[in-house]
Amino acid sequence: MVENRIKKNVLIGGAWPYANNSLHVGHVAGLISGDVIARYHRQIGDNVLYVSGTDCHGTPITIRAKKEKTTPKDIAEKYHEEFEKCFNDMQFSYDLYTKTEDEFHKKKVQELFKKMYDNGYIYEKMDLQPYCENCQKFVADRELLLTCPNCGKETKGDMCDCGYEPKSEDLNNAICQHCGKQTVPKENKNLYLALGKLQPKIEEYVKENKEAWRASSQNETEKYLREGLPEKAVTRNLDWGVDIPVEGFEDKKMYVWIEAVLGYITACQKICLEKGLNWEDFWKKDKDNIIYMAHGKDNITFHTIILPGLLLALEDNYQLPHYMIATQYLNINEEKISKSKGNGITIRQMLDNYDSDMIRYYLIGNGPEKKDSNFSIEDFVAISNAEVVNKYGNLINRTLKYKGLSKIPDGKMDENMKKNIISTYEKVGKAIENLEFKNAVNMIRELVEASNRYYEEQQPWIQQKEDIEKFNNTIYTCSTIIANLSNLYAPFLPKSSDKIRKILNIDKCQWNYIEAPRNYELNGIEPLFERIK
Repeated sequence: MVENRIKKNVLIGGAWPYANNSLHVGHVAGLISGDVIARYHRQIGDNVLYVSGTDCHGTPITIRAKKEKTTPKDIAEKYHEEFEKCFNDMQFSYDLYTKTEDEFHKKKVQELFKKMYDNGYIYEKMDLQPYCENCQKFVADRELLLTCPNCGKETKGDMCDCGYEPKSEDLNNAICQHCGKQTVPKENKNLYLALGKLQPKIEEYVKENKEAWRASSQNETEKYLREGLPEKAVTRNLDWGVDIPVEGFEDKKMYVWIEAVLGYITACQKICLEKGLNWEDFWKKDKDNIIYMAHGKDNITFHTIILPGLLLALEDNYQLPHYMIATQYLNINEEKISKSKGNGITIRQMLDNYDSDMIRYYLIGNGPEKKDSNFSIEDFVAISNAEVVNKYGNLINRTLKYKGLSKIPDGKMDENMKKNIISTYEKVGKAIENLEFKNAVNMIRELVEASNRYYEEQQPWIQQKEDIEKFNNTIYTCSTIIANLSNLYAPFLPKSSDKIRKILNIDKCQWNYIEAPRNYELNGIEPLFERIK
């Protein structure tokens, strides 16, 4: 724990993956920042809640269920279980990973919805929506096909691959995917969120916090605000989803975007109930709290505009999120990952073949932190072998598995290396708090490289024969470096950091300089990393 520091209540929300397909490496690249922040804040002594869950409702899941001749509930549960296992295997340290199909969530989100309705921010409106006369139903945007006005290619009605989001007028006379017939505009009654009414307060919030956001979040949010926030439908003609707690709308369900982002509140409420904590300590103003939201760039406005708008509409002293950790796209072999193209590498495939710490190292150190990046297996293997195995793993092996060494010697710590370690804690901590995770990993790697140079310069294989005191000092210094690397790497490479602490009998993960235990027996040490062939 960092000394003389006041504990804060820290809430981290990770974007909720949608339960209609497997997680690919791009999904995890967009979410792993949340785990780094959660682990770091626990390490410096804060009270942390890290929550997320599976987004189980909506049109794509019903479409997939029809194709697979099963129920939406079965589809959602199948992917929820798959997601949960993948996140566990990736060492994500969620305090709660739940789902929108959870009964606690549904009940609480209905209460929040009704409060916004009673406050006058959700209202009824008749409008024209695409209707398929052949299927005799209103057709959701994802079930429509049209020509994109921006790029001229065929696209679904919710979002084109070029990034254009079709407007309501673009959907006129679109094609129903189910039957191939042209739809017609027809009046439909829905409930809408008055975002325009909330825009002045949202603008004020963005102005106060945008310096703590990455440039992509700032730019995307300001673009939408300049265009003017439109009213947004919060109900849909669906059979699968959360019931609307407003009379006259029994035939509709809650639009997934509103119930999923409110899941940050319901998940926090649920885990606090289980742990005997007060959820308001994490969500209400004047509670000395910090709120982070980790997501990909396709979810920016849902977190920077929609979520703050909903919190403001509740009129109940909610703290709006401080930090938006938006990552860019991770492309595969120079091509954007697309479910429709099926060109993604799933995280399950990676976990079945490679070490989770190596995957984490690559996605954090080489991922799309501030700009789109490219993923290839060849690049992943090369970096994993060069930086994780050859540098970090080799330092551990050549020190703790030194031939004839049975225990950590009673040596003296090299003062220059001690200063380097202490300085690295300070620099890495600052980088993490500035959301510069790539820089943080590079700074730790520089310490590893400096440590390997120190080892080579000391030449312990000669010292052991000619000056045993110097040999003991060298091995002890390198053992202490490794002990501190287990702390420094803990937010990034938690599995190997845990193993090192067990090897060196270090009882807990800290964020300050520590020394290796002198004369401690070293038994049965196995290599932490294996070279990828």
